[in-house]
Amino acid sequence: MAELWELSAGELSRRIAKRELSPVDLMRETLARIDAVNGDVNAIVSLRDREVLMGEARLAEAMAPQGWLHGIPVAIKDLVATKGLRSTSGSPLFADHVPTADDGLARRLKAAGAIVIGKTNVPQFGLGSHSANPVFGVTRNPFDLTRTAGGSSGGAGAVLATGMLSIADGSDMMGSLRNPAAWNDVWGFRPSVGLVPGEPGEKALLHRLSTHGPMARSVSDMERLLTTMSDGAFRAASDESASVKVGWLADWGGAYPMDAGLLEAGSEALTAVSESLGWEINLVAPPVDAELLWESWTTLRSFVVAMELGCHWRAETERGLLNAQAVWEIERGLSLTGDAIERALAQRQIWLAALHDLFTRHDALILPSTQIWPFPAKWDWPKEVAGRAMDTYHRWMEVVVPASLAGVPAIAMPAGYDEQTGLPHGLQMFGAHGADPKLLALGRAWERAIGPRQCRDPRHFARDG
Repeated sequence: MAELWELSAGELSRRIAKRELSPVDLMRETLARIDAVNGDVNAIVSLRDREVLMGEARLAEAMAPQGWLHGIPVAIKDLVATKGLRSTSGSPLFADHVPTADDGLARRLKAAGAIVIGKTNVPQFGLGSHSANPVFGVTRNPFDLTRTAGGSSGGAGAVLATGMLSIADGSDMMGSLRNPAAWNDVWGFRPSVGLVPGEPGEKALLHRLSTHGPMARSVSDMERLLTTMSDGAFRAASDESASVKVGWLADWGGAYPMDAGLLEAGSEALTAVSESLGWEINLVAPPVDAELLWESWTTLRSFVVAMELGCHWRAETERGLLNAQAVWEIERGLSLTGDAIERALAQRQIWLAALHDLFTRHDALILPSTQIWPFPAKWDWPKEVAGRAMDTYHRWMEVVVPASLAGVPAIAMPAGYDEQTGLPHGLQMFGAHGADPKLLALGRAWERAIGPRQCRDPRHFARDG
């Protein structure tokens, strides 16, 4: 019989609603699981007082269910403001910040009945796909504790992989859901921009580049969580029964360097699954120059980061507490001209037109979720990939840019393990804007073909210090 920490959120919800499971027992088991494995991976931070949590679980047990998450423990990504709970964004500037109000995402999760137990770890301000920061340290990969869990939703990926929690919220600007999902062997979903509401006063351009999204060990749990996160705007679709045509973009004609074996592993997984599902897979030539996408994306991203974080750079007492990634983005963003922004937006339109044409012939497009296997946790970021030098702190993540720049939905799908190291890898499948239900239905088909994700016990692995 499966342990409680191995069950899906949907199954926990069903048992609590039928009074077959007490929220008190679930909270007790959750805290015990955190005690057992969080010390190794460092995924949950700012854990709330245990007696308070047990008291909230007893209250949930005494109440009628308030929503599908009633009595289910969750930890919210540390980029989200959570009332009365330390919310740091991984920055020493906010190391002691305790918000007096919830962000909208936290409110929606609580309204669905969730018990918030703490936060999940992130990189400083979510920049870079390595969840390491000076406030809480490094989140390690459950498959190899010497390696990174990714980011910026690295803490979320690791809590799912280890069974500390059954679902997790994430966010994705530049692969922050897709990268850690691949490296933790779980599912992640970047919705169409606008499906999940932004915060009041959020800058429109930022919301077009970044969005909240769900992560889980199953597609059905992601769909339930997305319904909550979108405030009911998302509705799951029935399974896709018609013939499915998928375009395989591989390494974008060699533009995206890949670690040895990674591209081949992704291609083999795609071939095997598509044959079992009857999908038609077509190799797609690069529809636009990868440099066009990169120039457009990095220009818009730096502009947005400078708008959000420039105030800290301008304050002499705060500038020294920013990491190299934030300083690079801010200084680049502040130096941009109006012509540069206009050019970036025009380049984006070229990509949107090409993408529209591709979706007249394909139901979805697929790329690897990452360009490398999980890298050593002691690194700041990879300096080269396959012998090619990386000219920025995030160039090694370039493969996620096509979906991010277009603002289209993308599902991160587990795709297997390296035969020698056992490290997981994944594929990202993206569709037309607004095709979220269809894309998740295709994800359910993929899940049936590969089987359910199993919880990982990181205590089998050694730490390198």
